[in-house]
Amino acid sequence: MDTRSSSRGVPAAARAPDPRRPDAGPTLRAVRRHVDYALARRAVLRDLRAGRVERVDVCDAHPELVRAGRHIGEPAGGDCPVCGTADLRLVSYVYGDKLRAANGRCISSPNELARLETRHEEFSCYVVEVCVACRWNHLHRHELHGRRYAG
Repeated sequence: MDTRSSSRGVPAAARAPDPRRPDAGPTLRAVRRHVDYALARRAVLRDLRAGRVERVDVCDAHPELVRAGRHIGEPAGGDCPVCGTADLRLVSYVYGDKLRAANGRCISSPNELARLETRHEEFSCYVVEVCVACRWNHLHRHELHGRRYAG
């Protein structure tokens, strides 16, 4: 695989294939664009366990986020890293210049997200994990959605 970088710092494997080359590989355009915050989460938890931050500093979820986690959020599939309960939930919010009334909205179902994807060119979805027991919260991932990223 060619891993040389272009002048813009994009690895050759990530660039669109040259249509003149029959051996050109697949492009990354159909891949959902996202940022995972697992490393930042681990750093916060490491600092908490080492005593560099207090529990009150990391278990500070806004009451609306806790309410959304309790009533709309999906189970995160694991226990809370702070209190150990199974009350860890994932809550998704969408933001975009063209979303109008849906801007800043909490997504209550996958169908709602799919509907927005077909109607809008581009918007962001922020997925936040929140524990409804101890109020731990952390940004889980940021995803780009919309027709522009449909694959």
